[in-house]
Amino acid sequence: MTAFVLVPGPFTGGWVWEETASLLRAAGEEAYPVTLPGLGDRRLPDGAGVDLETHVQDLVRLIDGIPVPRVVLVGHGYGLHPVLGAADLRPARVARIVSLDTGLPADGEPAARSVPDPGVRARLAAADTSGHDGGAARAADGGWIAPPERGGWSRWGSTEDVPAAALDRLERLASPQPVRTFTQPLRLTGAAAALPTTGVLCTANGSSVDLVRMLVEAGPPQFREFGDDRFRFVDLATGHWPMLSAPGELAELLRRAAAGEGHRMTAPAGPCERPSHLLPFVVDLPEVPRERLGRVDLHLPDTGTGAGTGTGPGTYAGTGTGTGTGTDTGIDADAGAGTETDTDTDTGPGARTGTASDPGVPRPAVVFVHGGPVAPDQRPTPRDTPFLLGYARWAARLGAVGVTLDHRLHGLGDFPRAAEDLAEAVALVRAHPRVDGDRIALWFFSTGGLLAADWLAAPPPWLRCLAASYPALAPLPGWGAVESRFRPADVVGTADGPPVVLTRAGREHPAFAATVAAFLAAAEGNGADVEVVDVPHGRHSFELVDPGEESRACVERALRSVLGHLEDPPRHPGGADEPARRP
Repeated sequence: MTAFVLVPGPFTGGWVWEETASLLRAAGEEAYPVTLPGLGDRRLPDGAGVDLETHVQDLVRLIDGIPVPRVVLVGHGYGLHPVLGAADLRPARVARIVSLDTGLPADGEPAARSVPDPGVRARLAAADTSGHDGGAARAADGGWIAPPERGGWSRWGSTEDVPAAALDRLERLASPQPVRTFTQPLRLTGAAAALPTTGVLCTANGSSVDLVRMLVEAGPPQFREFGDDRFRFVDLATGHWPMLSAPGELAELLRRAAAGEGHRMTAPAGPCERPSHLLPFVVDLPEVPRERLGRVDLHLPDTGTGAGTGTGPGTYAGTGTGTGTGTDTGIDADAGAGTETDTDTDTGPGARTGTASDPGVPRPAVVFVHGGPVAPDQRPTPRDTPFLLGYARWAARLGAVGVTLDHRLHGLGDFPRAAEDLAEAVALVRAHPRVDGDRIALWFFSTGGLLAADWLAAPPPWLRCLAASYPALAPLPGWGAVESRFRPADVVGTADGPPVVLTRAGREHPAFAATVAAFLAAAEGNGADVEVVDVPHGRHSFELVDPGEESRACVERALRSVLGHLEDPPRHPGGADEPARRP
């Protein structure tokens, strides 16, 4: 016999679990549906005294009173925060944690950070997040957050399959929730860090075992934690409220989860045994001069001069001491005289043929924008990873300024802040004396692609090209916390914007591929100029996880196309090197 403690999401109480609890008991299990303090009544004025810690302590008292030696704690939505807090205080009493269609929060993370309704998240952002100033919290909505109005529950998760009668009951019985349950940070000591954990993924809300597998294998490094043996994952084919839409299936799945069933994630064999963000770039490139300005790095073209002849793509041959002339066929080619004090042959990719860049001539710049979310304590930070260093150095060796930055996309609610970081970085780059501020390209990777929406909706004249590699061009399923503003697929071609160079991975995850397909369809309908570079055998992050000639050639093809748009006047690459047009 297993004792299940069922902790509900926001605005709800133990009543939301009634059917699931009855079915668990009928199968011989114990079930304890929870109504947390401050929910279901308004006896505490202004939500005073009710915060996340109140809920954690309430759960601890319940666990202490259950006669079964060990319990399974089930948390749905907000309910996972007090579940983890209680498990941290009573790890010996917990057999397993079940995360019901909810991401695992980290120590110090308030529930407000993952609230999917953008309007509520904005109000919470104005309230207290430090856990010390209750006055700020009481100022927000009188100390309470009201439940969704009729028809608004879908902003908190898909209501697919919920019967009309159950949805009516949800709307009728929902209660306001004290603000500080959302804004007080979760505090964890790590005592429960080794507890077995099962993620129940509601596929109609966008989560799935396949999506988690992709994130573990090629996503941001923090997801590799889910490859640990203590984690299991199971799919449930319904929306975000399975206790209302599929109570029988949920009860059976909870019993299976308690028995340790489910899919285990493993990192792929071979080079991906290392975190993907630390794998070598597809091409080994030597360092170039770099200037660091706050969160922004400028990788500068080589400023040496000399006479030489090229021997093929990516070759620079310089000879002799003294003066001479040369021909530069790279971006913004020019002829001139210079001096060389040694003899060298550079066979690295992308190096120019002939005279190197004049240090006094401003160069065009390519700003490379990473995806995420990225853990704030990740080291190295994105701009110091082999991936971004590789792209920036290659751009510099082709004669442009390669720009990398660390933007603060640490959670799904951080896209506005990341967009501000990017705008500030671009302004800094355009003002730099080594940069031609009228010739800028922005290149977005993975989920960083959502940040392209602002630049497509209102493109400035100096933005000569926008590029994206294996991007998300609309929020992924279940990413309700991302503001609707960040949907490039909705705005491409609605303004007279720059040409787009899109690199598409042939073995992309379906969730990403669907956003790319929507983007290309909208671009076709709106007459946008989009070039597609296909990597037929490439996966997400192919430059790292699929090193080889195909990947190298496709990166070079896309890079040369972008740089072609930065020439003044711009030229199309043309010929055999021309990327494939959208199908």
